[in-house]
Amino acid sequence: MIHLFATLVRDKIPAYLEGVPIPRTLSGFLDLSVKDWFHLVFFSGAVGAIGYYATKPYIDEYKKRKSGANDDSVVNLSIQKGSPKVVDVVDIESLGEKAAYCRCWRSKKFPYCDGSHNQHNIDTGDNVGPLCMKKNC
Repeated sequence: MIHLFATLVRDKIPAYLEGVPIPRTLSGFLDLSVKDWFHLVFFSGAVGAIGYYATKPYIDEYKKRKSGANDDSVVNLSIQKGSPKVVDVVDIESLGEKAAYCRCWRSKKFPYCDGSHNQHNIDTGDNVGPLCMKKNC
């Protein structure tokens, strides 16, 4: 197995690269045959694809860190993001017979649950549900 890898790296790849028709000047592109153009386009596409897929995870991580969003640890994606801490106080006396409070942070009626957790659970595989409170348990 190592012999095959060594042969590939030391012999085959350099021999292939020597055959890639890369002109030394810009005007040299005009002298390329159709076969050379196909060879050059295929080679450029392969190098581009390898470069793209090799760097994509790092670029995605950089963008994620730069935007401040980290879906692995951030729960609140949109509610009162300008506030250092989101705190809602509900007076027990004003509680009706029962109330459902959001725990997934996706409700459009936050802090009250609007059922957004259902789609959140489907999208993420999570199992979050509302906090349900009722008087006279």
